[in-house]
Amino acid sequence: MTKMTAKYFKDADEARRHLESIRWPDGPICPHCGGFERIHKVAGKSHRAGLYACRDCNGHFTVTVGTVFERSKIPLNVWFQAVYLLCCSKKGMSSKQLERMLGVTYKTAWFMTHRIREAMREGTFGPMGGAGKIVEADETFIGGKEKNKHVGQRKRGNLGGKGKEAVLSLVERDGKVRSQHVPDVSAKTLRPILNAQIEKNSFLVTDGEGQYRIIGPDFAKHETVNHSINEYVRGDVHTNTVEGYFSILKRGITGTYHHVSQAHLKRYLGEFDFRYNYREALGYDDLARTTQALKGIEGKRLTYGGPAAAKA
Repeated sequence: MTKMTAKYFKDADEARRHLESIRWPDGPICPHCGGFERIHKVAGKSHRAGLYACRDCNGHFTVTVGTVFERSKIPLNVWFQAVYLLCCSKKGMSSKQLERMLGVTYKTAWFMTHRIREAMREGTFGPMGGAGKIVEADETFIGGKEKNKHVGQRKRGNLGGKGKEAVLSLVERDGKVRSQHVPDVSAKTLRPILNAQIEKNSFLVTDGEGQYRIIGPDFAKHETVNHSINEYVRGDVHTNTVEGYFSILKRGITGTYHHVSQAHLKRYLGEFDFRYNYREALGYDDLARTTQALKGIEGKRLTYGGPAAAKA
């Protein structure tokens, strides 16, 4: 909390000006037509602060139009506080905790956290890895104890993750992680994902599961560690990096969120991926990570009805 001393955390107008500097570093751009040369600021007491007009399309807009903040009645500086708190909490922050810290309702906090997760979600990206680079691939399963599940959940599941949701993560050593919710962890499902997201000339490291032995020859080099005989490290061959990421993910889901719905699992994965990809080891502190999240607000908007619409 001591770092939230900047004016844009305390004043809505300062927050708006700060967001303009992040989103429009070279001047305002019309979200309706993309114009930027014939834009002027609308002044006057009858107009809301930060309103711009575009002479190309005669449209009016503010910096929040076309973002996850659009039409929100929550003051922008409160949004900034929420983004910061979610960005600096390594294992996440529940909507109930955000409700208490920001003084908003639970419904509002729930809505805010999902919008922020959407802003954190990476858009398009190219393949990871490359010549001389090591990429670790592994899967984990998200879900509670079998004894606590109803019969319908127990019947769903596959390959050791009975009744749970499968998650595949790819980690480039000393680089970024990409996680996604997958229907199963068979070679048929994972092969096209790995081929699309990892450069062919990469060094792929996995555990000894059968699906990876099928996929491995698609890459320049593939090595495995055999966990069944207690082999975890053999020189550069290990999956400790991706397993370390899984430990953060599971501690966050189990200890902070407790329950994550199947429908929203992809957004929680995006949240944990984001914090890992902009971690301190890569040169990002909490404020830099917050700024990076604010850059991702454009073109994303969620319109849930509230917690009852989809529990998460």
